[in-house]
Amino acid sequence: MSEQDLFSVVLNDEEQYSVWPQGKDIPDGWRAEGKTGTKEECLGHIAEVWSDMRPLSLRRAMETQGR
Repeated sequence: MSEQDLFSVVLNDEEQYSVWPQGKDIPDGWRAEGKTGTKEECLGHIAEVWSDMRPLSLRRAMETQGR
């Protein structure tokens, strides 16, 4: 398996997930989450950990309204 076949799970400030090819610079506003592997492995990891797809700012606003 070459580096071209490997991906990293990345996360942005709104706690939204994506996959990014390993070896390429991660875009501004995103950071490595820690999981690397094949695209399928990374997508499987995201499916397990990303249970609430609402952006962080929306979740916070909804919490504030609920008080």
